This record gives sequence, structure tokens and C-alpha cells, in this order.
Amino acid sequence: MVVRVRIRNAETGATVDMELEGENSVEEIIEGVSAYWEKDPGAYVIRKGRRLLRGQQKVQDLDLTSSEELELIPDPEGGSR
Repeated sequence: MVVRVRIRNAETGATVDMELEGENSVEEIIEGVSAYWEKDPGAYVIRKGRRLLRGQQKVQDLDLTSSEELELIPDPEGGSR
């Protein structure tokens, strides 16, 4: 299962499109977009609507649809900076 999503950087509004496999984790998504935008992956989380996605969750368990937009936001619980 491949899902195409758009990740939006909540701080800048910039976006990047990604193709995700079902076995990809949220942590891998964060690492990928953090590297792309040169950010510390430990300081950010992914949000789907109002729900924060947890690092070990797999794409196949997230009920994502193609063309869905997710957000990279600063970790509201602090994270590592």
C-alpha cells in the first residue's frame, strides 16, 4: 500500500509531497521532513487534523487517504531542542 500525502511545515507554510509505505512509521516521516527542512526531528511531531500522531504508529494504522495533508508542528510537550 502506497499513500501520497502532503506535509505542511506549520511554522513556514512550506509543503513537501511524500509517498509512504504502509510499514513506514510516523517517526520515519518526521525524520524525513526534518532532514528536508533542516530541523531537529526530536523537537517536532506530526498532526492529522486535531490529532497528534505518535512516533511508533504505522502508516497502515493511521487511516490516511491519498492527497491528505499532515502538519509538522513543534512538539507541544517540549521534545528535545
